[in-house]
Amino acid sequence: MTESITENLPAHARTHAADQAVVNEPNLAPAANSAAVQAILDALITTHNFDSSQIKTDSESLVHWGKDWTKHFAPAASAIIFPKTTEQVQAIVLLANEYNVVLTPSGGRTGLSAGAVAANGEIVVSFDKMNSIGKFYPADRLVEIEAGVVTEQLQQFAKSKDLYYPVDFASAGSSQMGGNIGTNAGGIKVIRYGMTRQWIMGLTVVTGRGDILHLNRGMVKNATGYDLRQLFIGSEGTLGFVTHAQIKLDRAPQDLNVMVLGMDSFDDVMNVLSAFQAKIDLTAFEFFDDVAIDKLMAHGQVQEPFESRTRFYTLLEFEAPYEPIMDKAMAIFEHCMSEGWVVDGVMSQSIAQATELWKLREYISETISVFTPYKNDVSVLITHVPDFIAEIDEVVSRNYPDFEVCWFGHIGDGNLHLNILKPEHLSKDAFFDACQIVNKYVFEIVQKYGGSVSAEHGVGMTKKPYLEYSRTPLEIEYLKAVKKVFDPNNIMNRGKIFDI
Repeated sequence: MTESITENLPAHARTHAADQAVVNEPNLAPAANSAAVQAILDALITTHNFDSSQIKTDSESLVHWGKDWTKHFAPAASAIIFPKTTEQVQAIVLLANEYNVVLTPSGGRTGLSAGAVAANGEIVVSFDKMNSIGKFYPADRLVEIEAGVVTEQLQQFAKSKDLYYPVDFASAGSSQMGGNIGTNAGGIKVIRYGMTRQWIMGLTVVTGRGDILHLNRGMVKNATGYDLRQLFIGSEGTLGFVTHAQIKLDRAPQDLNVMVLGMDSFDDVMNVLSAFQAKIDLTAFEFFDDVAIDKLMAHGQVQEPFESRTRFYTLLEFEAPYEPIMDKAMAIFEHCMSEGWVVDGVMSQSIAQATELWKLREYISETISVFTPYKNDVSVLITHVPDFIAEIDEVVSRNYPDFEVCWFGHIGDGNLHLNILKPEHLSKDAFFDACQIVNKYVFEIVQKYGGSVSAEHGVGMTKKPYLEYSRTPLEIEYLKAVKKVFDPNNIMNRGKIFDI
């Protein structure tokens, strides 16, 4: 089965696609597992009030719900279950422990690390039917939601209350909050608003033992020992499943303005970032290179931002509800021009123009998808970014002179997207084999700068072989010990992050 998908279509368009992937038909679940799976399905219907609409075992459903946006693993789920309540999730987990069947969580399936892929006969637990927004607490700017609530659904609810949920990314129209919590999702506003972790005030979880825990209960101040809530954020469903969350909301930003600037060196990019951050609170600071611009212009969906062509481009966004802020922004821009850091630039004059300028950043993944890019999502301290990019470029050009590299990312928080584009003469398999060798070089450089091999999409299975480039063996021992406390039988998303 072949399906075209794209990692990052525009946030404003909110389409759900993914990065041209080839996914095989599902493998058959291991025969020894089949009887146990059937016993669980029968028990859910006869004992726990599940109806037939909450269970799917047809091959099309096994493929659809058994994978995420990754392309490296074929889905091989045994069944898909759609609980409607926390108690039904608990029933699934208790039965999975009894019959020793592994469970894989499924949200919007927009991840890129195979964290939601059921590749070994697992039962998939989908939260599609747990998608309600619950009680709103105006004085606390707090809302209770179920795990299956779609990110954009939460954003629209916040807007209806004249508030704002700021964690935003291209998959907001399909990603679910449970998955965002499981991977501690980031996106384009991290420089101002932080990661998902900063907005989670409470969680209800079902642990791998089948216990229901209510963690932190929405409080801002709670000094009563370990904050177990934080363990579950970013745990990728390996400790238990999030069923409900209490989400903090914020005031909505006012009068957002967008600038796109062109620079000839990455040192200039960093100088511009420092100049603006010193005097203005930025809501975004994105970058992309000339390769990205070349592909965008050839694709024809966006317009040149200005006449000059430069080596690097930045897109920055800031609030300017008052004229003095706009005056300050223009003064900083003029200073950057006079210093020779900026070759050319443009600033939005309307909401429509701001939307068009954002397309320069947001359409990149869609545009380069035709080149079958090999993607890495890494992060280092912002201080190290120029040297890091230079070393990666040198390694790739020296070892693979016919590989074209496209850089873009959230430079304001040190998160870089490295995209190696497949040469036309290479087969996909040969290209990916070569990129596996590139990975080693890339992650050695990540390790050298004390960075992360996965900035936004979790470890899952695709980054699992490289975990030790970011976490020490001793740290991993502690991670495994925590896993054993919450999931002693290793039935929660087994094989993700690390093996036990």
